Amino acid sequence: MAMTLAAETATAGGLLTNTNQNIAFLRNPSRDAAIAIDGVYSNPAGVAFLKEGHHLSLNWQLAYQTRTINNSYALFNNNTSNPTDSRKFEGKAFAPVIPSLQYAYNKNNWSFQLNFALVGGGGKCKFDNGLGSFEKIVSETALGACQLAGAVDQVTSTVLGQPTRMFTSDQAFGQQGKYSFSSYMRGRQYYYGLSVGAAYKFNEHLSAFAGVRAVYALANYYGYVEDIKVGNMPLYQVLDPTKSDAANIELNCDQSGLGFTPILGVDYKTGRFNFAVKYEFKTRMRLKNEAVNQTPSIGNLGDNLSKSMVQSLAGAAMQKGMSQEQATAWAMTQAQTVLGNNVVTGAMGQLKSQFDSKLDEAIGEYADGKKIAGDIPSLLTVGVGYNPTNDLRLNVGFHYFDDKHATAYNDRHKKLDRGTMEYNAGVEYDATKCLTVSAGWQNTSYGLTDEYMDDKSFVVSSNSIGVGVKVKLSQKMNLNLAYFHTFYETKNTELNNYKADFTRNNNVFGAGLDIDF
Repeated sequence: MAMTLAAETATAGGLLTNTNQNIAFLRNPSRDAAIAIDGVYSNPAGVAFLKEGHHLSLNWQLAYQTRTINNSYALFNNNTSNPTDSRKFEGKAFAPVIPSLQYAYNKNNWSFQLNFALVGGGGKCKFDNGLGSFEKIVSETALGACQLAGAVDQVTSTVLGQPTRMFTSDQAFGQQGKYSFSSYMRGRQYYYGLSVGAAYKFNEHLSAFAGVRAVYALANYYGYVEDIKVGNMPLYQVLDPTKSDAANIELNCDQSGLGFTPILGVDYKTGRFNFAVKYEFKTRMRLKNEAVNQTPSIGNLGDNLSKSMVQSLAGAAMQKGMSQEQATAWAMTQAQTVLGNNVVTGAMGQLKSQFDSKLDEAIGEYADGKKIAGDIPSLLTVGVGYNPTNDLRLNVGFHYFDDKHATAYNDRHKKLDRGTMEYNAGVEYDATKCLTVSAGWQNTSYGLTDEYMDDKSFVVSSNSIGVGVKVKLSQKMNLNLAYFHTFYETKNTELNNYKADFTRNNNVFGAGLDIDF
């Protein structure tokens, strides 16, 4: 019943990394060997080959994304509001302003550089009806509650010597595991990155770069599961009948953390070819929780069942002529006998164990004061650029994110088959002295497994295309305009008869201004 989401609006990159940090990338995602001001992120060593002076790039992006999960689970048929075994959950993420800035000052053979961008996250996402994994827990809890109710009524019938349906009647839990509830979730996540570094041009062919990025992570997760009813009985009545919210689960967690990323790069030019390599080391990130959460406990279930039984049995005994005092004493004895029976204590212990385990699995990551591992993986990029003519530029590139060695909560990273691999290619053409047109493609392939997929935060492999133009406004100023779209695959999973199909849809628009002075 967790209410959490890594609300990334990343348009490209690894599991936690945004590589769309300049509009030049949106109009042509193959930038790993490009020599331009956007190279402050994509090819920092190559920036040393720009002319002397100041170079500045200001960028704005707007991203819109939908995330769709189709679930199938037999117990969903017991939902009285939607008695089918299939569900469709759709979340919407919208980031109207994703800013970034790249700056370089070149003097003699040196290039001093600065980059500010959202290196991860970048927006918020909400699911108005919660998620399938939440409903799965509710449905299983409802069935477990009915099984416990059946055990209590069966033992009570044996003890009293007459049929009893105290908890399995249609007015109470019933016998089929019917349930209803309401749910909502929202997540917001921003990873701010500030990089500084310097490149040195050894000669007209070779340059190298060294720098460091500070990453500050800031996130909030909010949501709830409330108004849980099993059959016709609100669940709170057997947890704490004096509090109507006793069975509600509410999450409100802020996370923050700081990490540092060393960065190295090399660029080599020869003839009409340019070769570039960049390596970003793993960023060790520990996120600290500040949470105000509400989680129910069924530790008092036995006491509350006992009170309900005493009230019901005493009422029936008084109707048969017992005094209130006699009836209460008799009812308390019968309730103790029933609830002390091995069948009932076993059923109660199993329900509590399952409930607590699933609750911890769902929201244990967001407990107040907890520090959560959330490393950003190391990244290797390799690019090759070729200029057949002075007006035409061709580029290809490769990225490898070492996700398998980036520590995640509960060692989730170990469930991956491999790290993320990306391939890209692109072309730029100077159509006129004032207009450059460009387009590019990128394939992102994750090492996903069924065990890794989680509807609270998921990715799927994809193909992306970017198109755009660069307009020369003056000798020292260029305007970049671009559109970027990602075509996501569908990841089909099945674990313990619970099916989930994951996919996304993504659109990004961007505008940027490059200034030399």
